[in-house]
Amino acid sequence: MIVNFDARARYPKDDYRILISTEVLSEGVNLHRANVVINYDIPWNPTRLMQRVGRINRVDTVFDKIYTFNFFPTKQSNDQIKLKEAAEAKIHAFITLLGADARLLTEGEPIEHHELFDKLISKKTITGEDGEEESSLKYLQVIRNIRDNDPDLFEQIKRLPKKARTARKESIKSNQLLTYFRKGKLQKFYVAGNSEAEELDFLAAAKMLETNPSMKRAKLNAIFYQLLDKNKEAFQYATTDDLPDVKLKGGRDTATQLLKILRAIRDFRQFTEEQEQFLKKVMRQLEEGGLPRQTAKTALKEVKTAMKTEVKPLKILAVLQKNIPAELLEGHLAESSAKTTGPREVILSEYLIGN
Repeated sequence: MIVNFDARARYPKDDYRILISTEVLSEGVNLHRANVVINYDIPWNPTRLMQRVGRINRVDTVFDKIYTFNFFPTKQSNDQIKLKEAAEAKIHAFITLLGADARLLTEGEPIEHHELFDKLISKKTITGEDGEEESSLKYLQVIRNIRDNDPDLFEQIKRLPKKARTARKESIKSNQLLTYFRKGKLQKFYVAGNSEAEELDFLAAAKMLETNPSMKRAKLNAIFYQLLDKNKEAFQYATTDDLPDVKLKGGRDTATQLLKILRAIRDFRQFTEEQEQFLKKVMRQLEEGGLPRQTAKTALKEVKTAMKTEVKPLKILAVLQKNIPAELLEGHLAESSAKTTGPREVILSEYLIGN
């Protein structure tokens, strides 16, 4: 039977023009001597629709166009089960996050660019070049290069004593100190300057620490210890077991602004269960002060940018998922004491001497 539809068949046949199949042929089978797929049932998972179409939409197909036809329930039946709305909602959510280059379900379905996919494979995302957007992959690659090409330096880095400190001159207005702390499995970064200590996420801290081998070490001074005390105080407050209730500030506070936006879209019916759960976790962390300030600021900035053109709840959610790592949503520090048991430790500090 398959030899009638597989363009790669050694001995092709033309005995049949129509192939009726269950889901068993949705993966791993070539049927690209045909160019029409008719879905008699509509799966809830959009990936399964794409797998079906992928049987005929292959690189070496001879057809210029591929056609997909979908059977929907009658209006009376659909009023009861809402299959069409559920399928459209899930596919639209999928397209919003990953993009699509063809319509899967209906003629009115939007076609959007592969925004997330392009970003995942782009050089900018991996290396951090040509823009502000960076990825931890860049720094992971740096570590791997040192491990593979300079094992002596890699061993030296592993053996750095705790409380290691250094200084370098930097083109900033005032002196700043970046400190890396650890308590159990919990790791945090704080930077202090003229104002109070501010928490940074990993990427922001890595960007500050980034330099080149030719950079010369500068001398520490008394201000170093003053700034270190600020960072220690902030870290101690954040890792105190009995955290006081965090009350949100007035209208211009980052967490407050982001919460107002999320509360306005949280009942959006097109969210999947997973998306609703993610949104609830983000809101909880914002209410309890569990997100790093830098992460919250970046997320708010990106959300506001996305809202300038049009307020789309699914687009806002995609922006949040891009900017808020899942590991930050595992639970508040006070609720995950198993991960924060152990002494508070200063791992390293870098003093940036301003002009």
